[in-house]
Order: sequence, then C-alpha cells, then structure tokens
Amino acid sequence: MWGYPRLGGVVFGELGLPELLVILGIALLIFGPKKIGELGKGLGDGIRGFRSAMKGEDEKKPAEQPVAEAQQK
Repeated sequence: MWGYPRLGGVVFGELGLPELLVILGIALLIFGPKKIGELGKGLGDGIRGFRSAMKGEDEKKPAEQPVAEAQQK
C-alpha cells in the first residue's frame, strides 16, 4: 500500500464489485435505461473508431476485405 497515491486517507484505484454496482445504480437512476444503452453504443463506436484510426485502417467493412485481397492475387 505504500506505492498508492493518497488523498485524505482514501486510496484511489481500488474499485471493487460493490463500488461498481453503486456507480451503475446511480447512473441508471440519473440517465435511465434507454439513455444508458445509447451512451454505451456511442462510447463503443468512439473506441472502435479510435482503434481503427490508430492502426491506420480504412473505413472498410470486414466483408469487403477478402474480396479486395482476392482481386489482388
């Protein structure tokens, strides 16, 4: 425990299952189930776009890639 940063005696970085459930419950109360789904979808799309941009991939769908590879051969 010596290496963890402390602020007011609270150790950050140790979120267990009970803490995550409380956070999820509060978010559900604030946003509602429909908005939570939309937020999750938007976050997933953003992460997917970021990863493809970091890899330098084009905006090609996986179904189109084998066709392009077959034409090159």
